Amino acid sequence: MQFMLWMVHVLVAAGVIGLVLLQHGKGADMGAAFGSGSSGSLFGATGSANFLSRSTAVLAALFFLTSMSLAYLSSKPAEQPAAPLATPAQPLAPAQPASPMPAAPVQQDADKSGAIPK
Repeated sequence: MQFMLWMVHVLVAAGVIGLVLLQHGKGADMGAAFGSGSSGSLFGATGSANFLSRSTAVLAALFFLTSMSLAYLSSKPAEQPAAPLATPAQPLAPAQPASPMPAAPVQQDADKSGAIPK
């Protein structure tokens, strides 16, 4: 879902850029008064300005919504996949308790009589 939202976001951003570049500036209306030919356009003299500005506003609102949606989705932690329910093939060996210190070597007498040396 997040990938599709990214694709829509990029397409809307490209659309906003294109519509902004197609719009005329404030000084472009002076050229129409002297016969530059913009009055014979598809939408009429002012129809194209209204259509482009409304389209830009709609795409800007979509860009805002996709930006907020992507920010919300990125703030949520990623879902962890469920652990598999299969059991291991071989049983585990019993755990050996770890001693904190290695055992000291035992010293034996030379005579092996069992008597404690003095």
